[in-house]
Amino acid sequence: MRSFAKRLIDFEALSNTSPAAQTAAAFPVTDKLRPLLATLMGDGGVRALLSRALVLATTEVSWLRAVQVNADGGLEGFELLDSQIDPSEFVEGRVVLLAQLLGLLVALIGPNLTSRLSGELWPQISLNEQDSGEEVKSEKAN
Repeated sequence: MRSFAKRLIDFEALSNTSPAAQTAAAFPVTDKLRPLLATLMGDGGVRALLSRALVLATTEVSWLRAVQVNADGGLEGFELLDSQIDPSEFVEGRVVLLAQLLGLLVALIGPNLTSRLSGELWPQISLNEQDSGEEVKSEKAN
């Protein structure tokens, strides 16, 4: 999941050339996913899923404790951390958070539907079954 999450974040960083999107605080991947997820599970489900992903990610990246999920299901707090955290640590934290979110999606709706949802937004980047299957197996072992 981490490699898929990294590819999505990198793709969004390359495709968003506006100054606001280029700031390290921007997290367009979850912003793009939110409407599709809300259709699938409602706003409350999106908030719950993001909140759980955030809790799981904080076990690996402690600075994510300063980030919260707002009432709209958006992530808040990145802008305060932008100047306090090394850019590579910042990117790694976003990768870990997105990987946790995607892992929860795979556990909740399965790899095929997760792949279809991500394919609607990012048809150029695929979550192939081999990657997701290996990640799910390793996550179950932990």
